[in-house]
Amino acid sequence: MLDQIILHDIETILKQLDRDEFQSRRVAVTGGAGFLGSWLCDTLVSSNALVNCIDNLSTGLTENIEHLLNAREFKFHDLDVTEPDLKDEKCDLILHFASRASPEEYEQHPIETLTANSQGTQNMLELAHKNDASLVYASTSEVYGDPQMIPTPEKYWGNVNPIGPRSCYDEAKRFGEALCMAYHRAQGLDVRIVRIFNSYGPRLRSDGFYARALSRFIDQALSGRDITVYGKGDQTRSFCYVTDAVTAILLAASRKEMKGEVVNIGNPQEVRVLELAEKIKALTNTNSEITFHPRPPDDPQRRCPDISEAKKVLGWAPTVTLDEGLRKTIEWFRERRKATG
Repeated sequence: MLDQIILHDIETILKQLDRDEFQSRRVAVTGGAGFLGSWLCDTLVSSNALVNCIDNLSTGLTENIEHLLNAREFKFHDLDVTEPDLKDEKCDLILHFASRASPEEYEQHPIETLTANSQGTQNMLELAHKNDASLVYASTSEVYGDPQMIPTPEKYWGNVNPIGPRSCYDEAKRFGEALCMAYHRAQGLDVRIVRIFNSYGPRLRSDGFYARALSRFIDQALSGRDITVYGKGDQTRSFCYVTDAVTAILLAASRKEMKGEVVNIGNPQEVRVLELAEKIKALTNTNSEITFHPRPPDDPQRRCPDISEAKKVLGWAPTVTLDEGLRKTIEWFRERRKATG
């Protein structure tokens, strides 16, 4: 059963979409048990779409989708996208979100990260071609590397270290984009690329090397442990609440103008990582101390999207402030800790 925070947030997303847009459409969501993937599955099922969720559960969680398992509109496939067994499945739309996404995580699994975004992406493109379906590829702000243009527009080509420890993700996503555009140009396939900046909200993992800075900070604060900041904390990120991100993704999936196009999805409110830690410390009313640790190699100094294209093509801009999103996310983490003991 969906908890009230997520249920309310899904209703918020649906109010910003044409509810009939996805009705009865056959949609495959790879990485559907993950953070954004599970939110997409929930929203699509609530829109009466017929959803095939594909996930090998390497980082996705069954608990994110267990409330959907008995739904008539939902079918779960425990599969790796690099070895698909979906030849008989029909689809009108593919949302390709299968990939490890946390730096600590993908640096531990570089080969799997590269193949999910190369062979896995080609497999999904072939499935889309067979079904004459459209495909939305989940790319990332990481394709820009350590950008020298802030705010960063889609036309910026990037500043990426191709052999650094983060390259398994950065270059995999860049290759995935190139592969999508090759299928678009050579075969006329309807592909859409969304470059997602830091997203957060309920279901973001906080455990082990799956954790990202924001969820790690919240988990540390709620448990009274030190809040660990890398470097001086003067690097910036732009955090987009999950309802805003999912709304933009589904708008990109539905707009005809997005065929063969790329768009940034993120919140242009830039915040220093140390400021984020201080906000979370204050909002959780914790006694945790903020401690500083060596900064990982190739960690970008700034992240801030130019969302002019999203405003123009999607008619979209984020509406949830960082403080509002943090309060909701902290509440969800706190309630989850109570439920799991």
